[in-house]
Amino acid sequence: MPFFIGRDREARRTYGFDEIALVPGESTIDIDDVDVMTRIGVEGKKSYELSIPFFASAMDGVVDVKFAAAFGKLGGVAVLNLDGVQTRYENPEEILQKIVAATPEKATEIIQGIYKEPIKEKLIAQRVEAIKKTGVICSVSTIPSTASRFGTIAEEAGCDIFVIQSTVTSVRFLSSTKEALDLKKICHDLKIPVLIGNTVSYRACLELMETGCSGILVGVGPGSACTTRGVLGIGVPQVTATVDCAAARDNYYKKTGHYISIITDGGMSTGGDICKAFASGADAVMIGSAFARAHESPGKGFHWGMATSHKNLPRGTRIKVGVSGTIEEILLGPARVDDGSHNLVSALKTSMGTLGARNIKEMQNVEIIIAPSIKHEGKVLQKAQSVGMGK
Repeated sequence: MPFFIGRDREARRTYGFDEIALVPGESTIDIDDVDVMTRIGVEGKKSYELSIPFFASAMDGVVDVKFAAAFGKLGGVAVLNLDGVQTRYENPEEILQKIVAATPEKATEIIQGIYKEPIKEKLIAQRVEAIKKTGVICSVSTIPSTASRFGTIAEEAGCDIFVIQSTVTSVRFLSSTKEALDLKKICHDLKIPVLIGNTVSYRACLELMETGCSGILVGVGPGSACTTRGVLGIGVPQVTATVDCAAARDNYYKKTGHYISIITDGGMSTGGDICKAFASGADAVMIGSAFARAHESPGKGFHWGMATSHKNLPRGTRIKVGVSGTIEEILLGPARVDDGSHNLVSALKTSMGTLGARNIKEMQNVEIIIAPSIKHEGKVLQKAQSVGMGK
C-alpha cells in the first residue's frame, strides 16, 4: 500500500534484513537432509551446479587467483574483477600492499592513482588460465563498456561464467554522445552463462532477463564499502529488491520456460541475513565484506568498493574489516566468532531445516513477518556488552 508523502506524491514502504524475521515451519527437517545446491545457466548454454549457493564479490580486496581457487574448491564461485589491479599490474600483490598500508586520509587518493594504470588485455587471459588450472569454476566481471571485448577474451581463455556489472545496469541506456551497449548481442555471442547487474526493480529486471542472460545481480548500494546510497541517494532495501526481482523471475519462467537465477548482491553480514535473502527469493548470494575477512583474501583485512577509484565521484571507501579466520571457517566452520559471520553454509542449512525447507526452492516460500524489533528483543545484556557496558 503506498503512503502519501506530501501533495500528490506517493511512496512505497520497503524492507531490509533487519526489519523482517522468518517463521518456523510446522515440521522440521534433519540438517543432513537439506540440499543447498543451486544451478546457474539457461537452455542453450552450459550450466553449472554449485554445491553451495555463494559467490564472492568481484572486488580487489576480496578475490585474486589464489582466493578463487580456495573458494571454488569449497563449492562456491569467486568472481575476479577484470577492471582491477589483477589486470593492470603484472605483480598485483605489491600494489595491493600499497592500498593496505595507506592511511585512512590518503586511501581513496592512493586507490584513484593506482587505478589510472591502463588495463592490459594479455593479463585477462593469464588470470583466467591461472584460475582454470586449479580445477575450479572460473568467473570474471567487467563493466558494461568493456564487456563485449573482455567477454570474448575471457571466453577464449576458458572462462566459465561472465559477469557484466555496474552500480545500475539497464537495457535502456540513453545518451546523446555514447552508443548503448547491446546486452542481447553479448549474451547471444558468448556461449557461457552471462550474469548482469545490478538492478532492484521488477520491470528493469524483467527487461534484463529478455537479453538472454543466465542471472541477475540484485542490489544497489547495500555493500559495507559502498557509499552509493549516501552519495547519490539511490537504492532499495535488499528484502524488497529481492522479492520484486524474484517475482520477475517467476513470471518470466511461466512465460518462456527459461529460469533466470536471482543473486542477491551485498548487504549481508551474518548468516541470518543470508537466510533472509533466500527466503525473499534468491537463488544464490554474492558477498564481499564477510569474505574479505578471510586469511586468503588479498586485501589482508581491508575492503573497498569497485567505484572507489572513480576519478570524479568516488562512491566507496576503504574499510578495515579485519581477519577473522580461513575461508573454510567462514563458509563451513568451525566458527571462531559468535557474531554470525562464520559457518555461513551451516547457518543456512540449519535455518532451512528449522523452517521445514528441504531445498532452496522451498526456502523461497517460507513465511516472512515484519519484525523490526526481532534482533533486540530480550537482548539487553548482549547490547550492553557490545558497547563495553556489560563488563
